Amino acid sequence: MEGQGKTLLAAGHATHYHESGAGKPLFLLHGSGPGVSGWSNWAKSMPAFEDSWRVIVPDIAGFGFTPYQEGLKYDIKLWVNHIVAVMDALDIQKASFIGNSFGGAVAIGLAIFAPDRVEKLVLLGTPAGEFLQTPGLRGAYTYEPSLENMRSLMELFPYDPALITDQLVQSRYQASARPGAQEGLRKLLPAPAEQGDTIVKGFPATALTKIVAPTLVVHGREDRVVPPSCGLLIANSVPNADLHLFGRCGHWVQSEQSTRFVSLVRHFLSE
Repeated sequence: MEGQGKTLLAAGHATHYHESGAGKPLFLLHGSGPGVSGWSNWAKSMPAFEDSWRVIVPDIAGFGFTPYQEGLKYDIKLWVNHIVAVMDALDIQKASFIGNSFGGAVAIGLAIFAPDRVEKLVLLGTPAGEFLQTPGLRGAYTYEPSLENMRSLMELFPYDPALITDQLVQSRYQASARPGAQEGLRKLLPAPAEQGDTIVKGFPATALTKIVAPTLVVHGREDRVVPPSCGLLIANSVPNADLHLFGRCGHWVQSEQSTRFVSLVRHFLSE
């Protein structure tokens, strides 16, 4: 449950997080969207790594149960500084990072702006370059809290809609319906253009070439939220990168291909 997490102060943020296991530090960074939190993204994945790694799952500043603060400019530098401060608070000098979607963008930011803090990167469905805003990203912004709207939005994410259970919808809806939650989320997401297409911008190839950390790029071939071309751009730009494209898989690689994902990532992290 979310309530079993801990809280620490990092860069002025009362930061909610979960921690388990022992060994080299491994951060699991969540994506964005209504009702998101570190726990909702990673609760089922944590046990797969806690036998060999110290697993830390924070709610990134402004998301989940780390409250949004009025008057701050939320951007990649703030989020990078926040995660570095979390590391400092936990007395962690260097860690590996598994970043899901938005969390992958934050992990890229860490590798570029704080390279001495990053051991290895695993990037899942991570945006990069420029691409047209997809219905999934647009829907995360325009979402109005209801069970029906949450189900409709979540069905855009996996390849197999059978993954969208009533329990999952209920859990994400309840988190999204907290007072001010969706209003705060909209301040962290790119707003759709009133007319015409909206261009989403991630780190460009010129920035990605600066990453020195060994990097594993993982993407679903049928990802309708962040196009697979983003994963290919990252893999083609980061000097020490490998790409694994999962067939019959959408935006939730860690859930849709959990066994193969864990095997692939454990091997990569252990090399």
